[in-house]
Amino acid sequence: MGSKVAKPKNGLTALFVKNVSEPGKYGDGNGLYLVVGPNGAKRWEQRLTIQGKRCDCGHGSVGLVNLADAREKALAYRKIARAGGDPRKTKDGDAAVPTFEQAAHTVHEGLVATWSNEKHGRDFINSLQMYAFPKIGSLLVSEVGSSDMLRVLAPIWTTKNETARRVYQRIETVLQWAAAKEWRDGTPGHATLKGLPKVRRLKAHMKSLPYTKVPGFIDELRASDALPQTKWCLEFIILTAVRSSEARGARWQEINLSEAKWTIPAARIKMRRDHVVPLSPRAVQILEEVKALFGSDGYVFPGERKGRPLSDVTLSGRVKDMGHDVTVHGFRTSFRTWSQERTNFPREICEAALAHLVGDEVERAYARSDVLDKRRELMEAWADYLARERGKVVRIG
Repeated sequence: MGSKVAKPKNGLTALFVKNVSEPGKYGDGNGLYLVVGPNGAKRWEQRLTIQGKRCDCGHGSVGLVNLADAREKALAYRKIARAGGDPRKTKDGDAAVPTFEQAAHTVHEGLVATWSNEKHGRDFINSLQMYAFPKIGSLLVSEVGSSDMLRVLAPIWTTKNETARRVYQRIETVLQWAAAKEWRDGTPGHATLKGLPKVRRLKAHMKSLPYTKVPGFIDELRASDALPQTKWCLEFIILTAVRSSEARGARWQEINLSEAKWTIPAARIKMRRDHVVPLSPRAVQILEEVKALFGSDGYVFPGERKGRPLSDVTLSGRVKDMGHDVTVHGFRTSFRTWSQERTNFPREICEAALAHLVGDEVERAYARSDVLDKRRELMEAWADYLARERGKVVRIG
């Protein structure tokens, strides 16, 4: 972007700021520039020498800061810089406008409590640390533009497209937060996507075991040398058709053995409302066996480290060690396919068993029952199928 410093004798005018559309930099005085981007976005930038180092300070977008306010801020910044101070700091020492990295950590801290899976929280900040912070972390959050996002995303857009899209979404989340703080006018996400090549996205499904092979898998699991809590947890996941994180994070206060119910709290489930899981007799038996060995405090399926649950790696690793190229999550697909092909249970009952929301908001507003009794029949039928078919499995080799 070329620098166009053909300013009027008395600096810029409000009319010029409003009408100029050609990309470039337009000087006003005291190091203040009007920057017009390729997409027409306009922002204020000031070049100063702060404590011996030349810096570019952002003063916000034209949509939020008019010419008079930008001039006033530029003059104040220049005075502080000339006196040896850092005008980017407020009186209490906190950055007036944070860097992208600082803003990302603030946003992450605010979002942590909203995720049902702590892994999502780690992925959010870890992906930004790996791909974004090295290139744009030191930029003020008000100054991150589409060209900066392209520097982050272009190297991985075609080779790691799913990862790149998540990084893109997380950068956008941080910039949307900054816009809400009035540190910037909107985000450059749409313009950024225009500068990236189109990549055909193939929907990846979790690899699953055909339901006819699940009974044999349970036999193999029971005969394996895995830790008892690993065996119990995997079979419990299969029997209840829950997500791995929900079973691994289960605590004894959620379990009601006398009523054969397990209530997963809203904070730990994807649909964000309590989900009651009816427990088949075999699922109850597993819990009683776990309780007899480990007691009824803390996590139902404890990990090797005290006070920690089983890890997802432990379960997925056990499945792989048994020679099956499938995911733990895929057993939900096995259950759903069985319910579709081998039973007459209505679709809404089967989807409710998976804690999926069915229908639009209006339909759900009227259908408030958790259909627990019908789901109990379904889950007991699933457990009966697994027990019955296990006796018919013939191993080869």
